Amino acid sequence: MSRQQDGDWARYWRDPDRPLEAMHAHFVRHVFHPHSHDAYSFAVTETGAQRFTCRGAGHTSAAGMVMAFNPDDPHDGESAVELGFTYRIMHIGPDVVRAVLDDVTDGRGVMPLFDRPVVDDPVLARALRRLHPALVGAADPLVREERLTAAVEAMVRRNASRGAATAGPRELPVGAQTRAARRARDLLTAAYDRPLTAQDLADAAGCSRFALYRAFRAEYGMAPSDFQRLLRLRRARTLLIDGRPTAEAATEAGFADQAHFHRWFVRCFGVTPGAFRRAGARI
Repeated sequence: MSRQQDGDWARYWRDPDRPLEAMHAHFVRHVFHPHSHDAYSFAVTETGAQRFTCRGAGHTSAAGMVMAFNPDDPHDGESAVELGFTYRIMHIGPDVVRAVLDDVTDGRGVMPLFDRPVVDDPVLARALRRLHPALVGAADPLVREERLTAAVEAMVRRNASRGAATAGPRELPVGAQTRAARRARDLLTAAYDRPLTAQDLADAAGCSRFALYRAFRAEYGMAPSDFQRLLRLRRARTLLIDGRPTAEAATEAGFADQAHFHRWFVRCFGVTPGAFRRAGARI
């Protein structure tokens, strides 16, 4: 946590390999000087409200709203309410947006332009709220890439004045869709404990990342990352039945984060890993 003037706080994260940055911050009296970014910037206001000037007009983003800035859009910013505002902001480089859109549209989309600096879109806000912790936390590559694609698609299709909305995704034929999903499932089953990427699955399936994602969901009712997590949970459950310590079971099953393992074990099985292991020891 880095301290700002007058007690405001901000947590900042940057991807060393790609033009992706994220910040979670609360500001009360801080005033942003007019500036711009060399990336697309999207911010979800969580509490309070922020007012700013962009493209010659004033705007206010209240709780639940999304701010959308094109690269090099000059803007300032300050709190619009006495208690300040909290927001999550993500800066996504044009190259990242281009790569996602090329995959979604098979290269037929054009780079987006956002003409409304503030949008009231619950679907986009939810996609951004899901993306932010996947970027800053210890999420698996599949989770990050799936949420990044979902957020970029929601941004462009629902709110851009031009972009991928002019070119929808190409669907695989039914037979090809089934084959692609099964090939990806085979790879996930064989290497569930490895940090697989969306490209790994797409290469195994013989199609684009986005086409594979849609095919997998259609065939198995869940995203590839959800299936990978389920396989890990099943393996960890077997290890716990065998009496292995919870930390050891989590690591061997492919979980890098103990809290993440604990949270998902409870969600899926209704009991903590420790309680499950102790119950097995008494049988």
